[in-house]
Amino acid sequence: MNIKHYLDATYLKTPEQAGLSIEENNKVVREFVQEAIEEGFKLVMIRPDQVAMARKMVSEANSKLTIGTVIGFHEGTYSLEEKLAEAHKAIVDGADDLDFVCNYEAFKKGESDVVKQEVLLGTKLGINHNKIVKWIIEVAALNDDEIIKISTLIKNVVMSNFREESYNSIFIKSSTGFYKTENGLPNGATIPSIIMMLENGSPLAIKAAGGVKTYEEAVAMINLGVKRIGTSSAKAIANGQITNNDY
Repeated sequence: MNIKHYLDATYLKTPEQAGLSIEENNKVVREFVQEAIEEGFKLVMIRPDQVAMARKMVSEANSKLTIGTVIGFHEGTYSLEEKLAEAHKAIVDGADDLDFVCNYEAFKKGESDVVKQEVLLGTKLGINHNKIVKWIIEVAALNDDEIIKISTLIKNVVMSNFREESYNSIFIKSSTGFYKTENGLPNGATIPSIIMMLENGSPLAIKAAGGVKTYEEAVAMINLGVKRIGTSSAKAIANGQITNNDY
């Protein structure tokens, strides 16, 4: 197993969140993309405004590194029109993967049609442009029953509207890594939440994001059936080092 092929090296902090100026944060992103190129990771996951810069770097390096970005990040409460516009610009800028944040707050209120519509149209936009589409459900914001139901909803929308050959390009993803939990509870992927996603989201692929901090944890997720792992500590995990990063 080449674990690097499973790792989505992730940097999603805004300048404000990182305590940096815009230029300083841009420099961090450039260095992060360069590291991902050199390390041979599957993908680099960055904010939408960084995609064009990353595409230029990857092209100039003649690298196979793919570029992912987040849509409706991180609360997921953007309107459908805003999400589709953001996704379309990311496609134009050169993104390969579109990681949409589901409107899980609407889902929790019983407004499941909101999520059905965004999954339908967001997935259609991505698949029509030969992109990989992931739907972030934010497991830390959901109880077990909600994790099961929203995973099933996404699966059913996809299976009712898209061809089987597209299934491997459509993921259910656990977390943004930015959700604020109380009492030190995990805000990302856990073994129980991933098992529920696998059991109820199959045949769609599953991405474990947030909370995977060691090589052993990454292997455990892969052995469960996870196809991708989102982490800000991809290099440390690949090298078997311990990381204290939040995501």
